[in-house]
Amino acid sequence: MMALIGLLCLWPLLIVLAILIKVKMPGGPAFFTQKRVGRHGRLFTIHKFRSMAVSHDNSSVSIAGEDRITSLGATLRKYKLDELPELWDVLIGNMSFVGPRPDVPGYADKLEGDNRDVLKLRPGITGPATLKYRREDEMLSGVRSLVADLNDDFNFDEMTDQEVALWYNDNVIYPDKVRLNCYYYRHYSFVKDIQMILCTVLGKKMEYAGEVI
Repeated sequence: MMALIGLLCLWPLLIVLAILIKVKMPGGPAFFTQKRVGRHGRLFTIHKFRSMAVSHDNSSVSIAGEDRITSLGATLRKYKLDELPELWDVLIGNMSFVGPRPDVPGYADKLEGDNRDVLKLRPGITGPATLKYRREDEMLSGVRSLVADLNDDFNFDEMTDQEVALWYNDNVIYPDKVRLNCYYYRHYSFVKDIQMILCTVLGKKMEYAGEVI
């Protein structure tokens, strides 16, 4: 019901944003659709506003400032406006307001043991991991400083920025997101859900699982 109310209230903004995307980023659709892994591992189609150029390398990891993200797309991402069409996904039951972000196929297959509890949750527009990594693309823009002190067998100097960002995502960020999402599953709180929604809308931080996100 809340998703329907949101769509009814926001439809003028959705139309304006769709028109802006078509004008400022011609040659492609206003909406971006992609298969994502949902509850119980079932695939569904997610809907977002397009923030990238039509021709790009299809990497699953985005870095702030990279050429494939347009100036309008960067603004949409900064204020999370690109995710407004996901209200439709909530309305039809593929997503919820709060939960783990839905992964592209491949990542869920790597979950083992109790970590597979994440798949028992309906994906959300926001959630603890989303709040903690709300500026993930900006973080990854300085990824080489993040891996500078890591003791690892990889020679990061021989890797491109995109390759280093993907490595850091897969080996540091993604496992931490799984940890937070598993905590959410095992310590569900309606009050915390409301707090996470408010923090997402207002751009605020909150205490969760013994840290500030």
